[in-house]
Amino acid sequence: MSIVTVGIDLAKNVFAGHGVNEAGRAELIRPAVPREKLHELIASLPPCVIGMEACSG
Repeated sequence: MSIVTVGIDLAKNVFAGHGVNEAGRAELIRPAVPREKLHELIASLPPCVIGMEACSG
């Protein structure tokens, strides 16, 4: 199965990513993705829905 949905928790320097397959099972768990590596991670994924979380704090 491949990743169909990815959630990204945005922060200033380090992001967290979590991707699930069609069955809702985790296929990608990245608790710490440096800002400069985020584009590389996203580019390596199959076409999927990406949701981003950010707070105004």
